[in-house]
Amino acid sequence: MFRPMRRKAKEIDLQAAKELLHHARYGVLAVQGDGGYPYAVPVNFLYEEENRRIVFHGAAAGHKADALRACSRVCFTVVGSETVKNEPWAPFVQSAVVFGQCRMVEDREETLRLVKKLAMKYYPDENTADMEIASSGAAVRMFVIKIEHLSGKEVQER
Repeated sequence: MFRPMRRKAKEIDLQAAKELLHHARYGVLAVQGDGGYPYAVPVNFLYEEENRRIVFHGAAAGHKADALRACSRVCFTVVGSETVKNEPWAPFVQSAVVFGQCRMVEDREETLRLVKKLAMKYYPDENTADMEIASSGAAVRMFVIKIEHLSGKEVQER
């Protein structure tokens, strides 16, 4: 169902792609938007390797939520791990691409648990995370992408 990587020499192993998902701070979520046009939006996220899923937050209404209600199939991409090997002006960059099905979390307890887990990735300490959740947690919705396919590659940007 998913295409194999065309240029196999650029493919990174699955563990390297997972590491990129663990450490990247932002990814780009792509959905089928209005009128069949793609809609891609940056989101901060959490990779739950043990559950084979990506977790992110958003509103219950809006372009992203409407698109996900209409079609749950998504693509999620992260870019990072820039390294200089030979020429300092042409770094190597890794990317990971996820295909999967996305759903909005309906259970409020699960939502709050996931909000806290996501917040701990981005906030400097638990107290700061708890204060932010207390001030805006009532409106937040969580989304989960169940990973069906994951691949990664490294390219030199020149």
